[in-house]
Amino acid sequence: MYKKAKSKLISFKEYIVRYLFLTIGVFIVGFSLECFLLPNNIIDGGVIGISMMVNKITEINLGFLIFIINLPFILLALRKFGVNFICQMFYSVILLAFVTNMFHPYKATEDLILATIFGGITLGIGVGLVLRNDASLDGTEILSIILSKKLGWVSVGELLMFINLFVYGTCGFKFGWDKAMYSIITYYITSKLIDVVMEGLNKAKAIRIISDSFDEIGHAIMKEFGTSVSYVNIMGGYTGQNKMLTYCVISRLEVAKLKQLVKDIDPTAFVVIGDVYEVDGVRVKKK
Repeated sequence: MYKKAKSKLISFKEYIVRYLFLTIGVFIVGFSLECFLLPNNIIDGGVIGISMMVNKITEINLGFLIFIINLPFILLALRKFGVNFICQMFYSVILLAFVTNMFHPYKATEDLILATIFGGITLGIGVGLVLRNDASLDGTEILSIILSKKLGWVSVGELLMFINLFVYGTCGFKFGWDKAMYSIITYYITSKLIDVVMEGLNKAKAIRIISDSFDEIGHAIMKEFGTSVSYVNIMGGYTGQNKMLTYCVISRLEVAKLKQLVKDIDPTAFVVIGDVYEVDGVRVKKK
């Protein structure tokens, strides 16, 4: 009974933390849109970009447009993505509608280059926080996922690209092609910052080592780096001989030291190094 109550408490804490980060992310997005991008006619992609274009053409409130245009996509996703995702997306979209109004009177800069760079950075951080906490501010992604599954012959990325080409093409005709190009640069910066937030700043490295001296190498890694290793039986494709693969995860700052350690033990060892974007679980150390 105690364990069950404790599990519910942890779940409730995670729930609160998730909505806290969603709130922070939405505030950053609202700040980016109203203080950097919109005053300089720099347009984002997707639903937010469409809302910005309609706002500039009709002067209808941006927050209201973001909510109204996203609403059909939220209802469309109700059966496909689950109640939790929909509730979190609905909360994020509603909050963004209020936040854009809050930041509306403020303008951070009139310099187009600064607005492009810092608008892209702040937008990417904000959207990344929202996506990382299982929500979305852009209904076009939902539409693209559903259409891609139904049609079969077109990918999600291709559908998103088509929508964004329409948005940036409209931006070019309305504000000039220089603004459209600034918008594309902003979109590129945003996408890179979203990757950073989603993947984390502290990327680890997965190490795979094939060597006859696997036991010596494994013990040396555990001793020098304080991390556990795993051994996997494999078979060589050319030789047909059984080999042992040594696997471990270390920080990227430790890669050079590990390569030297392996080289000192077995200069002929085959080493493969790959990126690991998220590590969860307990590090098992040798007692």
